[in-house]
Amino acid sequence: MRYWLMKSEPFKYSWDDLVEEKEGTWDGVRNHQAKNNLAAMNKGDQCFFYYSREGLEVVGICEVSEAGITDPTDPEGKWAAVKVKPKTKLPHPVSLKSIKAEPRLADCELVRLSRLSVAEIKPAEWSVICSMAGI
Repeated sequence: MRYWLMKSEPFKYSWDDLVEEKEGTWDGVRNHQAKNNLAAMNKGDQCFFYYSREGLEVVGICEVSEAGITDPTDPEGKWAAVKVKPKTKLPHPVSLKSIKAEPRLADCELVRLSRLSVAEIKPAEWSVICSMAGI
């Protein structure tokens, strides 16, 4: 199993939207590294749900429920997508500020590649962020 962080602007697609839908399609990504990360995902992989632009915090954990699909918003069929299901809302959201302040997360893709919308999270980083969230 691998771990990921997926960014969403809460006014476009929020944690509550995913919970209400019960399963959502993570599509519309138009960055090659993020596309590669989506394509590398497998069913069962865990993902942090991160609010970008507003909030700037990890708010929940979702699970890849279907991998290897073509982005339904891409008429040319070149971009990847996955389906995800909500797993748990974090007891304490973890802010970008607190992630940047944590020395063990200095090499985290969220910190190093701040514009990347789908980032891989190493197992040790996942554990640190979960601990910071109270789980």
